[in-house]
Amino acid sequence: MNVLELIYNSIDEMNLDIEESQQVKKTEETQIFGTGDSLDSLQLVNLITIIEQKIEEETGEFVSLADERAMSMEESPFKTVSSLKVYIETLINETGK
Repeated sequence: MNVLELIYNSIDEMNLDIEESQQVKKTEETQIFGTGDSLDSLQLVNLITIIEQKIEEETGEFVSLADERAMSMEESPFKTVSSLKVYIETLINETGK
């Protein structure tokens, strides 16, 4: 599974519902959450939901991204596209998919 491609496809899907000036760029450095130029909480939840659905479609397994583990990490996995990619790869590797 190409996790970065999955995230970018999820961003494309989310961007369909966002004004062009507010759309999320598809780079690994893109800030997702936690800074002034990032998603609001509703957009973040929407993106997480889309990603979880795409992971389940590909693996047949439900992987929860916004769980206690993610919220308790010192550095949020939702900070950038790159940090989210690393976090998803870790979760998928743990499930053995």
